[in-house]
Amino acid sequence: MEITALWLARAQFALSLNFHVLFAALAVFLGWLLFFLRLAQWRNPTPAALGAYRFWGRFFALSFFLAFASAIPLLAEIGILWPPLMARIGNVAGPLLAFGITTLFVTKSVFMGVMLFGQRRVSASAHLISVFMVALGLTATAFWGVALQSWTHAPEGIALIDGRFQVVDWGEIILNPGLGWYLALFACGGALTGGFLMSGISAWQACRRPLVDGERLSFRIGVGVVVAALVAQVCILDGIARLQAQFAPAAAAAMVGYGVTSDQPTGGSADVSSGADADLPRPALVPMARWLGRNAQGAVIGPADFAPSRLPPVGVLYWLVRIVMTLWAVMAALALSCCAVMVVRGGDPVAQPRFLLRVLAGGTFLGAFSWLLCWNLIELGQSPFLVAGLLLQGDVVTESAPGALTIGLAATALVYAILLGGFFRMAYHAARYGVVPVRKAGVKA
Repeated sequence: MEITALWLARAQFALSLNFHVLFAALAVFLGWLLFFLRLAQWRNPTPAALGAYRFWGRFFALSFFLAFASAIPLLAEIGILWPPLMARIGNVAGPLLAFGITTLFVTKSVFMGVMLFGQRRVSASAHLISVFMVALGLTATAFWGVALQSWTHAPEGIALIDGRFQVVDWGEIILNPGLGWYLALFACGGALTGGFLMSGISAWQACRRPLVDGERLSFRIGVGVVVAALVAQVCILDGIARLQAQFAPAAAAAMVGYGVTSDQPTGGSADVSSGADADLPRPALVPMARWLGRNAQGAVIGPADFAPSRLPPVGVLYWLVRIVMTLWAVMAALALSCCAVMVVRGGDPVAQPRFLLRVLAGGTFLGAFSWLLCWNLIELGQSPFLVAGLLLQGDVVTESAPGALTIGLAATALVYAILLGGFFRMAYHAARYGVVPVRKAGVKA
């Protein structure tokens, strides 16, 4: 495979985007987790809620820092890797990015300090309000980012004039058909990442020492969050698949497997709406007919209906969907096994079979892996477009030499590897030693 400037630009941008969305989703989830723990502590003070709040507050602070730190190079890469992009979509993207940046800085400047460092300096109600505003502010920040991302997948409310996107209706741009589904996917990704992190770390601790109240509470919350997120993920991915069928039918066909192998029709010849097995590549595709795009005549739109230069990576999408489905089944089996034991033996993770605790500890980052797979599945489905059906990546890619882009990609990967290593190191240290309360001179506990 020839390594071109376009390939390198895609790789670097995808790397930065994956790192950012991973920790952004985790930070939003942990923000709301801390709010509910703080609310429980405010209403009925208990060692469990307080211990869990202090423990996961560390993870929230680091996740927020990593999400914030990765957003800066991501914004820079828009101009470096895709120089003409903002000139083409700036009328739409500029205001949405500005809203997100403003919301983030207001949240960080006004409430973040009180939340992280002011618990002993303000009243309990004031601190609770600060935690709530941080969670709400991060959610609002994510909203603007997801609104822009979902608009690129379902571009509405615009007119293309002289190669530039002009705003016709802001309501259609922001409240585009994909907004609700992509917001739900973002929330579900954060919940899966955080839920497996909570249950996995608690399981690792239970294999090594007796747990305190906060750690037992973290385990129960983590398992419950994972089960709820997995159920929600089924509905969300179904909705996104139907959206893909409308705006990216070639990607939808590739994900289902229509037209991928030689024994299947090559597109445009099968009327799936009839439901007849003879008209389908395989009988198994009948239940998935809702995930296939159709033309005005009702015929299925397949990869053969598009020029090769406008096709997504068909084979990659085909196998990625099956990896996601397999991973979902593994996660569901693991979470339901923990729930079954909790019903019989109680919520203490020590009551779980030791083998199950070890498997759960080994799957601490399974939710993060699943979230990134789902994210890349959706983004690859839009390739080779930056704006679905309207703007190709190749039309706005930088003219820099591949050598310079290779150096940039290597440097970006190194920086993110160091940051990720720091996160793993902090997670290990926190899991090993827990929360060690430190009393400062002259300050009451």
